[in-house]
Amino acid sequence: MSRRRSSEEEHENHERWLVSYADFITLLFAFFVVMYAISSVNEGKYRVLSDALTSAFKNIPGDNSGAATVINPNAPLPIAIPLNKSQPGLKTDEASQQKREQIRTMARDIKSALEPLVRDGRVRVTESARGISVEINASVLFASGDATLDLVAVNALQAVGKILAASAFPIIVEGHTDNAPINTQQFPSNWELSGMRASAVVRLFVENGVDPRRLTATGYADQRPVADNASADGRQRNRRVAIMIEAQNPDNPVEVQVGQ
Repeated sequence: MSRRRSSEEEHENHERWLVSYADFITLLFAFFVVMYAISSVNEGKYRVLSDALTSAFKNIPGDNSGAATVINPNAPLPIAIPLNKSQPGLKTDEASQQKREQIRTMARDIKSALEPLVRDGRVRVTESARGISVEINASVLFASGDATLDLVAVNALQAVGKILAASAFPIIVEGHTDNAPINTQQFPSNWELSGMRASAVVRLFVENGVDPRRLTATGYADQRPVADNASADGRQRNRRVAIMIEAQNPDNPVEVQVGQ
């Protein structure tokens, strides 16, 4: 028993701590290698930067010294923060403001061109978030059950067409009727009548210089009334042509009633 105990004591390793110590030294060495690699200076890049700044300072107006500027390669490299010279936010705001001004100016010009009809209540000019709405009573433009523009209406719409031709906004011309049915050879229903009336207005605008690509003609028949068809006044209000000048994504829209 005594002999076995002495044999075990002879084989016991008292230097096992060297393994942990060696691992620690290895990790410490790796840490300092990484730190040195991060902090090392790229002399080539500093030389290029030094030459560029020296050339820039030599060309400063009013500096006639001609002395070279020396940059310490061991100094920390300055961080360049890019500046947004274009300032897209300001440009967007300016563009939106300009668009709103164009809409307001166009609304005033249209109201002025149709002033007698606006005063009589047969034309309504409204500026809103969508753009400009010009609602014209059908009796101003067409005879009952017809889609041929009246001569007086032609003169009024020509003035409006010249105003629209100077802009670039999309234009939708809508034809609307009351709920009284129509069944003629030319117009089997109110759909054909409303569509033809809208097309007649679009054709006149094209003849007065409005780009056809900006124009859309659509007929809604009696499907979008703005008044009650139960009364004569309501049916007269529903028989109309609406000209929509659409502002594209206006910012901070403000609804303004321009004409009654």
